[in-house]
Amino acid sequence: MGKELDLNLENIEELAKISKALGSEVRVEIVKLLNENSFNVNEIAERLNLAPSTVAVNIKILEEAGIINSELQPGVRGSMKLCSKLIDKINIDLLLNKSKNVDNFYYVNMPIGNYFDCRVQPTCGMVSEKGYIISEDMPKGFYNPMRHEAQLIWFFQGFIEYRFPNNMFEGTKARGLELSMEICSEAPNYRNNWPSDITLSINGIEVGMWTSPGDLGGRRGRLNPIWWPDGSTQYGLLKTWKINNEGSYIDEKKLSDIIVSDLSLESGDYISVRLEVKEDAINVGGINLFGEKFGDYEQNIVMRVDY
Repeated sequence: MGKELDLNLENIEELAKISKALGSEVRVEIVKLLNENSFNVNEIAERLNLAPSTVAVNIKILEEAGIINSELQPGVRGSMKLCSKLIDKINIDLLLNKSKNVDNFYYVNMPIGNYFDCRVQPTCGMVSEKGYIISEDMPKGFYNPMRHEAQLIWFFQGFIEYRFPNNMFEGTKARGLELSMEICSEAPNYRNNWPSDITLSINGIEVGMWTSPGDLGGRRGRLNPIWWPDGSTQYGLLKTWKINNEGSYIDEKKLSDIIVSDLSLESGDYISVRLEVKEDAINVGGINLFGEKFGDYEQNIVMRVDY
């Protein structure tokens, strides 16, 4: 199988050779023929009804461009040139080379138990993959050092806040932020119809509010350990917040006019992320937050920053 060739406007010499090689109907027909099989010069000439000398000249141009390859093999009357196609696909990027800062980005995979601050109200609790970390409905247990092993965290009202590292190079400018997580509402046991207004804030700026439809159960979460009871919360929804130069979105639906420059991502050593169910929300329905070993999706809280 032939290879794939990637070119851009910096590859001036290669682009010129490729353009010349494919700028002839005869040479294009030769390439089409070599898709079927390998042929020698005389066979190509016969199939395309061309003079062998004409074929030889065009074969040389295609060889110089690296599109085909020729090997001398023994024939009835001396050696013959057997031609084969080398390239199956050519990708040409016509954009100029971007500045060093444009395409930089970084990811952070944040375990759900690595929060910096919280204030929660019952019902609340957290579990690891192996069992309960704290007793249920015990808010002070949220400061337990074992919280770093959490794979499912829930609370009815309040907030949980994370600090993500700021890995942007000095002097660069943020172009966008993306945050994804598996999340749903929180009710005793589970209630599929249990709306909750969940507000996302970044660096103290409210990005927007999303209403979770319910605390989801009725079937087991794909990743849940066997000890987790069937009658409890089972899985969440994978939601993605995006903030760019046009506004703030969740799953491509616009939430607000907050743009990335409003968040001051470039300053400071960290980026704070707060998930909150406010006391005065229309739907006070809590939060369930899933780690990579609970629910349906094998991920923690994932942040991507483009700069």
